[in-house]
Amino acid sequence: MRRISAVLVALLAAIGLAVFAQPAPAGAATAHTPVVFVHGFSGSASNWTTAEAVFAGKGYTGNELYAFQYDWTQSNKSSAASLAAYVQQVLAKTGAQQVDIVNHSMGGLVSDWYVKQLGGQPYVRHLASIAGANHGTTFAGACLVDTSCVEMYPGSAFLSTLNAGDETPGATKYATWYSPCDGVILPYTSTELSGATNNLVACQTHIGYLTDTVTLGAVANFLAS
Repeated sequence: MRRISAVLVALLAAIGLAVFAQPAPAGAATAHTPVVFVHGFSGSASNWTTAEAVFAGKGYTGNELYAFQYDWTQSNKSSAASLAAYVQQVLAKTGAQQVDIVNHSMGGLVSDWYVKQLGGQPYVRHLASIAGANHGTTFAGACLVDTSCVEMYPGSAFLSTLNAGDETPGATKYATWYSPCDGVILPYTSTELSGATNNLVACQTHIGYLTDTVTLGAVANFLAS
């Protein structure tokens, strides 16, 4: 029995369906659009622990909250392709037609590439970017050994392609949260997306957003709109 349980755990890890709280049966109806959280550079699925609590407090169940885990050193293009596959897994599991995406930091680049370059827009109802590196950050100059950081540095070919044309395509609703106290997204206005609802936060640090229940609550309210 222990051996069978271990195999099942390994299988769930392999398909990447990291679910907060107790999951409902596959294909079970959901009251909310499923949320896919996308972490940033050097982050992990565990970054969203506080977000899980905030969303649970607003009535979300375990079958509605998912954290996408990826190798943040690789190209954001590769991570976006993995995100595309992950979203399809979530849709198949929940029976939903769309997901809401909430990203942080470099997760903005992964999410945006999926939506704009990989045909993901029809599958995304809302996209919320918290301190997203949507137009790059000079802070990435400290980690150019990683392909992801080369792409995240302002003026990169990746960013030029990503931000060409409509920054908020299709019927997806877009919103961002950004702050002059960020300290990592430089300039902090890099997070803004043309055509999105861009929310200026008076003073919040880059990592502080992950435990900022006020901002996370505002994100949950945006997804309910």
